[in-house]
Amino acid sequence: MKLVVVGISHRTAPVELRERVDFNVRGVREALVALAERGSTREAVIVSTCNRAEIYAACDDAKRTRDDVARFISDFNEVPPAEVAPHVQELVDLDAARHLFRVAGGLDSLVVGEPQILGQVKEAHTAAAEAQTVGPMLNRLFHSCFAVGKRVRTETGLGSGAVSVSYAAVALARKIFGDLRGRNVVVIGAGEMGKLTALHMKTEGVHKMTIVSRTMAHAAQTAEAIGGASAAPWDELDAVLGAGDIVITATGASAAILTKAHVEAIMRPRRNRPLFIIDIALPRDVEPAAGEIEQVFLYNIDDLQATVRENLARRASEVARAETIVAEEVDKFAAWLRSRGAIPTVVALRQRFEAIRRAELERLDFKLATLPPEARMRVDEITHLIIEKLLLTPTEQLKAIGDAETVGAYTEALTRLFGLTDDAAAAAPRAPATGAAQQDAKVEPFNRNRPRSGR
Repeated sequence: MKLVVVGISHRTAPVELRERVDFNVRGVREALVALAERGSTREAVIVSTCNRAEIYAACDDAKRTRDDVARFISDFNEVPPAEVAPHVQELVDLDAARHLFRVAGGLDSLVVGEPQILGQVKEAHTAAAEAQTVGPMLNRLFHSCFAVGKRVRTETGLGSGAVSVSYAAVALARKIFGDLRGRNVVVIGAGEMGKLTALHMKTEGVHKMTIVSRTMAHAAQTAEAIGGASAAPWDELDAVLGAGDIVITATGASAAILTKAHVEAIMRPRRNRPLFIIDIALPRDVEPAAGEIEQVFLYNIDDLQATVRENLARRASEVARAETIVAEEVDKFAAWLRSRGAIPTVVALRQRFEAIRRAELERLDFKLATLPPEARMRVDEITHLIIEKLLLTPTEQLKAIGDAETVGAYTEALTRLFGLTDDAAAAAPRAPATGAAQQDAKVEPFNRNRPRSGR
C-alpha cells in the first residue's frame, strides 16, 4: 500500500486560494465521505486550516490517487482545476510522512513553532476516525506524528517565547500580573492589531474587556467581533481607564492621546494599583514620559518587536534539534512500513501451518473419538499452541528485518519453502508421498519456474 499527501499550503498558494479551498466551509466529514465514494483511496484524512488544505491517503495506485485527489480538491470546493493545479504539492511514502511530522512539530508553520497546529492535526484524525476513513496505515502515521509533536514540545524550545506582537503583549502582561484571569482590559481604538491583541488576552481568561473609540459604531463592531466585550463612548475614557488593569492603545491619532499628566490623573484614585499600557500605535498614542510614573508599565511596539526578534532567534537555534526528532521518527515509521511487507507472508505461513494441523486432527479423528470432549478440546488447544510457538520466533525475526531487500529475500524463501504461492491446494496439506515422489515434493517449491543446476 502506498502513502500520499496532496494539497496546498501557505508555502505553495496565496491566501485568496487557501480561503476558497477551506474544507471546513462545507464540512470535513462531508468531504471525507465524498472522497471515499470516488474509490481512489483506501484511507484518508483531511487537514484543513487557515494555512493549509492537505489530504493524506493510503492507496494502491499512487499516481491515480494523486491525480484524483488533486481533482477532488477542485471539485468539492468548486474551484476551477486550472486555478488549483499550479499550487498543488504532492508527496509519496516517506516524503509524505516526513512532511506530516514537520507539520505536527510546527516546523512547516507560517510562524515556526506555533502550538495550535498539533491540536488541529489531532482534530483532523479524529474527524476521519469518526467518518471511518482511516485504517492501519494512517492510524500508525498520525499517531507517529503526535509523538513527534510531543517530543518537539518537551525536548526543544521551538515553541517557547512569543513570536508575534500580540503574543508578546500577552507574555509581558503575564510577567506583570501573573494569572490574567479576572483582569480588566481596555482597548482604545478599533484597529485590527488592537483587536487581535484583545483576542489573545481573552484566551487568557480576562474578566472584562471594553472597547473605546471616537466612533461608537466602530467600538460596538469591534466588541462584537471579539465576543463578550462591551463598547464605551469616548467621553467615558477616563472612567474606563480608572477601572482597567491592562490598556491597549491602537488609534490612528496624529498626536498622543494620553499624556503623562493625563495618566497621573488616572493613577491617583487607583491607590498604587498597577496599570499596564501597551502602545502599539504609530505614531505613538502615549507620551513616553508616562512610563516614568510609579506602577505604570508602558511598552510600545518597538519594545514588543524586540521581544519577538529575540524569540525568533531563539527558536531558530532549536530548529535543528526539532529536525533531528523528525528524522528519528521517520526512521521508525520506515521500519514499520518495511515490516508490513512481510505481513502477507506471515499470514500465509500461519494459514499453511493451521491447515496442516486441522487436516492431521481430522485424519486422526477416529483415534480421538474415544476421548472425552474435554480431552479432545485439550488436544486441539495443545496443537494450536505448538504451532504458535513454532512460528513465534520466525514471525518476530521477519518483521524486525531492517531493509526491504532482505525482507524480500526472506519472504521469497519462505514462499518457496512452504509452497505459499499455491492456490487452494497449497492451503491444505498434500497426501503423503513415498520414495522418489517424496524427494521431489520436498525440493519442488525451491525449483518451481526455474531449471535445476547441472540439468
